[in-house]
Formats: sequence, structure tokens, C-alpha cells
Amino acid sequence: MSEKKSSAKSSAPVVQVRRIYDEAQTSDGTRVLVDRVWPRGVSKDTAELDEWVKDIAPSTELRKWYSHDPEKFDEFARRFREELKNDDAEKALDELRELAQKGTLTLLTAAKRDDISQATVLAEILNDGKKTTGKKSGRKTTGTTKSGSKKSSSKKGGE
Repeated sequence: MSEKKSSAKSSAPVVQVRRIYDEAQTSDGTRVLVDRVWPRGVSKDTAELDEWVKDIAPSTELRKWYSHDPEKFDEFARRFREELKNDDAEKALDELRELAQKGTLTLLTAAKRDDISQATVLAEILNDGKKTTGKKSGRKTTGTTKSGSKKSSSKKGGE
């Protein structure tokens, strides 16, 4: 998948979030799955991944508590940032930082709403605290605006 790597290098990392169920784009750069559990319905051969970094994912306990409830997202993000302070997560975060410095980095998640996923929290950390927005890829994507409000989405296909 090296042909998808972005050759453009900049001082500020470009980290974006997408669903693993979305079709891979040449603009994705390095594609990294940041879920602890392999996504349903996706074969490892067709995932077009460069890496799968399980150690960066939230604990099973936190993931189950959160259950992708939008009302809990702020508290989830706070708790997840706390979890990222352990040694394994710090190493994984450093690995993602290195990948981001080499070119565009796309964090992939199986979450139905990528704008309230751990990938969004990670992208914000890697983008030096800047809010992550949905990436346009020929169709609308789910994301947050710079003000943090929700953007609407038109989903293609289904899970």
C-alpha cells in the first residue's frame, strides 16, 4: 500500500479520522486502525491498513461504559486521555506521532460515528489540540466543526 503514502511533508502533522468501512482514498496517506477489536465484516486482506495499533485503544471497561453515547463523549474523552498516560499507550502515541510527521495519517475506527470516537480524541492530540473535522472524500463524512458542533452525515451503504 506504499503507493498511498503522501510524499508531502509539513511541519504540522495532518491527522484525519475515517471509518474503516469507507473506501480507501489516495489522500489517506498512512492508514492505522486504532480499535482494540477487529471490525466486523472487514477482512484483513481488504482493509488496506498500514498498521493496527491496539495499545492505543481505550480499555474494554471504558469502551463498554461509553457505548458511543453522544451524551457521554466529553467524559469519555477525559477518561481516555487519562488512560493514555500509561507506558504502553505512550509508546503507541509516540509511534503515531512519528507516522504523522512523515505525511498524512488517517486514523481508522469501526465506530458508526467517527466524530465521537477514540480516533477523534487521538487526532485532536496529534493535531496539537485542534479539533478534527470530517474529511471530504466525494461524499459527506461525519465529523465536528471547529466550534465542536456536529456535522450531518449521509452514509453510503451500511454495516
